[in-house]
Amino acid sequence: MSADPGSVPNVLVVEDEMVLRMRAVDIVEDAGFHPVEAVNADEAISILESRSDISLLFTDIQMPGSIDGLKLAHAVHERWPSIKIILVSGQVKPSDAERPENSRFFGKPLGVAQMIAELQKMVGAGALRIVPGPTNWTDHALDVPATADSASPPAQDAVLSAENDSLRLLLEQAGIDAQALLVQAGIDAEQRQAADKLQKLILGELHHRVKNTLAMVSAIASQSFRAAPSIEHGQKAMEGRLAALGRAHDLLMQVSWADASLTHTLSSATEPYDGQGDRRFHFNGPDIRITSAAVIALAMTFNELCTNTTKFGALSVPAGRVEIAWTIDELKQRLRLVWTERGGPAVEPPTRRSFGTRMMESLGQQLTGRVQLAYEPGGFIYSLDVPLGSVAVPPEAVPLR
Repeated sequence: MSADPGSVPNVLVVEDEMVLRMRAVDIVEDAGFHPVEAVNADEAISILESRSDISLLFTDIQMPGSIDGLKLAHAVHERWPSIKIILVSGQVKPSDAERPENSRFFGKPLGVAQMIAELQKMVGAGALRIVPGPTNWTDHALDVPATADSASPPAQDAVLSAENDSLRLLLEQAGIDAQALLVQAGIDAEQRQAADKLQKLILGELHHRVKNTLAMVSAIASQSFRAAPSIEHGQKAMEGRLAALGRAHDLLMQVSWADASLTHTLSSATEPYDGQGDRRFHFNGPDIRITSAAVIALAMTFNELCTNTTKFGALSVPAGRVEIAWTIDELKQRLRLVWTERGGPAVEPPTRRSFGTRMMESLGQQLTGRVQLAYEPGGFIYSLDVPLGSVAVPPEAVPLR
């Protein structure tokens, strides 16, 4: 960056999805502003009460916590009327009457050039500028800036828009087919009405999850290419991250998106990187059921850890191994997980914070916990310390098996 963050306007970014929040942060920085991050409305209110230098609220609508993003926007408008507001969502589209006065709404996936232009229009031109590196091909590959004579969206946004249109048509056809099957089955009108309501709920949830996944894929693609030294490196990084996301979804499908085993989650994430024969990953800890959000976050994080250790760490040499241990503090109700690399080459701290590092650190914030990265000479150590309630399924919610 070419300016001191303290000299430019601050934008409060509120998004519970880790990768999407990181994408929003990049958009804010590329617009020339300094991002301040929050994972839910409660944290956002706490930040606003403790400082008076926030110029704009950039918030998702669907979020866990005591209030959603729309209610947060109204609360901010009432208490801090000078703060401008941008609302985003992949599921709902609030009307002008439902939104605070002078706020703006954008659907996901976000159009990068459009969002940058809107932020600058609402807040100002901004002072930060991305300093171009030796490889600026990524700007043309993904983030196409807006120009005065170009009102069309970037090519990436056009592809995602086409995919959304195709998805909508498929969902509509699914609805027609389902209705026809109900009639053929001889189900009476009252039963058909109940089934129709259930069908709409299921299709609505499916549509929401697919659009959310498209937004996440878009963010992963952009992040993977953003700092890659070449197109080949960026492509491999993106493929690995998408594969990790796919494995996490496969695991969740096995349990109907209810919950999954922590041991199974870690084993599934590390298996593609394990050598043939003797296992080089060693697990030690009590098994618990964890939420779907924790499954995806851990799977993505362990993909980054595995990729790094096979390239530069313990698993880059035949004698290296990785120990993954976790404990539960029943008194404090906290889970502590430690990844320790042994037998690898000497470790040196990196010269810059990569996307993988940012993702792992962001995970701790998303789960209201702490992440520590230790570059010890004998081996890299990653530790995660989180409240048990942030990752574990409550005992009463675990089904009998």
